[in-house]
Amino acid sequence: MENEIITDTASTAEKANSTGKGRILVMDDDKMLRQVLSEMLKYIGYEVVCACDGEKSIELYQEAKMMNKPFDVVIMDLTIPGGLGGKETIKELLKIDANVKAIVSSGYSNDPVMAHYDKYGFKGLVAKPFSIEEIAQVLIEVI
Repeated sequence: MENEIITDTASTAEKANSTGKGRILVMDDDKMLRQVLSEMLKYIGYEVVCACDGEKSIELYQEAKMMNKPFDVVIMDLTIPGGLGGKETIKELLKIDANVKAIVSSGYSNDPVMAHYDKYGFKGLVAKPFSIEEIAQVLIEVI
């Protein structure tokens, strides 16, 4: 699987309309979804780093914390075929940082994690597919 780090922030014109500020780690196995979500988040003012699975997310989270550039929020796909998904990854991130702010994302609305996300250590949830307004609102609530 391919990982990419996208750190560009929104252009000056987009920043004028932004509602968010901070660093977000996005974890999803779908490359196109990572790219679209990254662009949405940059558009509303966030700096974004992407990972394709839980293992890479944990590594990036630890590196950011050690470099004193922690992530404000982690948005995690619940299911990653062949890798650590959101449910497993949040457990590891909580060991690194008990105050991690994580949002679970999934298209599987009948999963128990989606129904009781807070019991698993998540601070918010967003069901796929979601709009830029929906993700912006969840981020405001979590941050």
